[in-house]
Amino acid sequence: MTADLAFGDIVRHVGPPPARRSEPVDHRFASVISAITSQLLATSAADTIHARVVEACHGEVTPQTLLSVGVEPLRTLGLNRVKANAMTSLARAVLQGDVNFSAHGRRSNDEVTKELVTINGIGPWTVQMYLMHTLGRHDVWPVGDYGVRMGWSLLHHLPDTIAERALREHGDRFDGNQSSVAWYCWQEVHRHRSKK
Repeated sequence: MTADLAFGDIVRHVGPPPARRSEPVDHRFASVISAITSQLLATSAADTIHARVVEACHGEVTPQTLLSVGVEPLRTLGLNRVKANAMTSLARAVLQGDVNFSAHGRRSNDEVTKELVTINGIGPWTVQMYLMHTLGRHDVWPVGDYGVRMGWSLLHHLPDTIAERALREHGDRFDGNQSSVAWYCWQEVHRHRSKK
């Protein structure tokens, strides 16, 4: 990994990134459902809606409990139709064996992505959040995440938010540590907002 001095201050401010460990297989479906909820939403709104989903599933988000809720009731919780359909489609794919969460720990990022994006409504960002936060992968570079792009731009004192293509080109410098670099970008956004 090539050192980037722009990160020095945020590293000193927040310390080391959290340890990354793969979560148990039983948690993986619920994690992707949470990531679907979070698509294009502020964290507070996503947390509120996801709490409603968990409650509707009687505290345990599984393929069975989610399908028992159904698309239209999910929409009344604050989800749009695309997200509600994506959740139920994923649940059916798991029950039919088309998505196998138990195998993801042995598969590459690309293999996991290829499997999950077959579900309409699940795109690269959703899979990247799953890879980073649930499978504990160190080599995820979510250039489509606005917070990562904003944090990078703040750290490097750029006049405008860096574009996805430009940020992607920086990823190879941090090979094997990209998830941690993304985490520091998010921390810089939090720090910037706390100063306002």
